[in-house]
Amino acid sequence: MLRSAISRIPRQVQVPATRAIFSRNYATAGEGVYTEDGKRMVTLIPGDGIGPEISRSVVQIFEAEGVPIAWESVNVTPVLKDGKTTIPQDALESVNRNKVALKGPLATPIGKGHVSMNLTLRRTFDLFANVRPCKSIVGYKTPFDNVDTVLIRENTEGEYSGIEHSVVPGVVQSIKLITEEASRRVTTYAFEYARAIGRSHVTIVHKANIQKMADGLFLDVANDVAKSYPDIEVAEALLDRVCLQIVQDPTQFNKTVMVMPNLYGDILSDLGAGLIGGLGLTPSGNIGQKASIFESVHGTAPDIAGKDLANPTALLLSAVMMLRHLKMDNHADSIQHAVLKAIADGNARTGDLGGKATNTQFTQEVIKNLGQA
Repeated sequence: MLRSAISRIPRQVQVPATRAIFSRNYATAGEGVYTEDGKRMVTLIPGDGIGPEISRSVVQIFEAEGVPIAWESVNVTPVLKDGKTTIPQDALESVNRNKVALKGPLATPIGKGHVSMNLTLRRTFDLFANVRPCKSIVGYKTPFDNVDTVLIRENTEGEYSGIEHSVVPGVVQSIKLITEEASRRVTTYAFEYARAIGRSHVTIVHKANIQKMADGLFLDVANDVAKSYPDIEVAEALLDRVCLQIVQDPTQFNKTVMVMPNLYGDILSDLGAGLIGGLGLTPSGNIGQKASIFESVHGTAPDIAGKDLANPTALLLSAVMMLRHLKMDNHADSIQHAVLKAIADGNARTGDLGGKATNTQFTQEVIKNLGQA
């Protein structure tokens, strides 16, 4: 049982904010809650469909690696409060307290009246930057080699602001919201991230040639932010041109960090995932000032849920991102190497990767590879 593998510590020790690693007000390694024996508390949201199975894989691999993390498992099945869809109070308090969460896939019914829980989480915790790296896996052949892109998506506004109304029957208007504040913080984060990972370029992706005011504001703010980073070269690129160029030769984006408004990032990040084998191989991190949530971005796969067939790679690599966020780099390196080796060796690939292994077999193969870097 997943819940039996989760550590629950009744007494928790708050760490003073002065131990924060970064000077900027992002939810960082030093904030949050630790157990008395020094383990970092992390909220675990197993999710729907295959979510509990792939979450169990992460818990088992972390335990085998000896990662000093204690999991606090919560359910985010939506509840109605004052007529609005929100997450349960215990989940809200857990993420606010622990500052960092790992999330499996969540299902959102398609149709009128259903609110995306992923969108609700982003709004609730003001997760303003979505970080989506896509890197080729050595030994797993795809049409493109040496892909190594990094995309940062504004995560709180744009076309996903949810401002829609019917003008007259048969005519619906949807408003794209772009603000200076949101544009400034996500582009600032993009430049900081580029510095942190050693990239010398930032590319601002936009459609200001058409959406002159909305994307024009985003572009102007990004260029203003760039003035504070003279060590980083800045380029501007139209979204459609980037889509064309990235499927012709994705390696031309290997030295840059791309930053863009919400909808463009949603589209381009999935396109990038397709270059390396799909959403089942790509991690994702949502960064905020109140908390940060790392997640698998693939679907819930209800057709294979409970059948021990799910590939946990995306959630594992998202957990690796989380470990780097928490400055547990040695554990991150060990788990990343073990996961990528399991895929490259080909002995325990799951069905989506062309193999016949079960989730359990893949998980055990990763555990076997730990410490072999």
